[in-house]
Amino acid sequence: MAGIVSTKSEIKRVPLYIEGLDENVQGGVPEGHITLISGSAGTMKSSITFNILYNEAIRGKICVYCSLEQSYNSIIKQMVNMNFDMTKVNLVIIKDLGDLRLTLGKVKGSGSGALIMVDIGCIRKEILDVKTADNKSWLNVIKNVVKKIKEEIGCQLFCLDSLSALYVLSRFENPRIELFYLFEFLRDMDITAFLISECQPQSGRFSEFEIEEFLCDGIVFVRLTPFRRNVVREISIIKMRATACNNDIFSLEYKHDKFHALYGGQNPLL
Repeated sequence: MAGIVSTKSEIKRVPLYIEGLDENVQGGVPEGHITLISGSAGTMKSSITFNILYNEAIRGKICVYCSLEQSYNSIIKQMVNMNFDMTKVNLVIIKDLGDLRLTLGKVKGSGSGALIMVDIGCIRKEILDVKTADNKSWLNVIKNVVKKIKEEIGCQLFCLDSLSALYVLSRFENPRIELFYLFEFLRDMDITAFLISECQPQSGRFSEFEIEEFLCDGIVFVRLTPFRRNVVREISIIKMRATACNNDIFSLEYKHDKFHALYGGQNPLL
């Protein structure tokens, strides 16, 4: 049967591009998985996810980064400050749905991978007939954009930044049902998806409604831990289906223009 693997070697994976962590998750996230990147503010959730899409785009894949609040200009400025070379990637900005078909045509004509940034904040300013009081409209806008990109040029990776912003925009009336259909939509699109999820420190939860934790295939948890007079970022894999993973806690550092997972199970010596 199509789509059914018979050996472990047939499971294709997308690296997290975190040295020291990929080796502990059999090389990365299985293709087609929906993974929560969960943590509080300041844990570098967006940077971690952008780094994945950036590197995959360089390797020829079509990647879509959908930002609901932070502008594309702000995100790019942050990544450039972290020494990301944006000249290495085919960067495409979508901030006007009226230009969507023309923009995608240029990407299709290039014959290379691309990092497509969809700035929903800009689009919200342009679209006057979508009311935020309608709890379906903005979710449908996002789904229609993803579907259009998939149909026109293909799409292997998708990031939604963030679920928390989506909940504010969409005002889910029945989260269990509406989230189920959102996850099923992403699975039907046959893409590897990363959903950024805000969670409060010490809450014991990795998402707002918790149902996301059951629906997703994987959870990558990033947290800030006080250590002496410093704050250490830590990362761990809470869950990853179809993967033999190390659930230890690693210190997360960004140095030499790469993410590194270090000192499994303990804080670094400061």
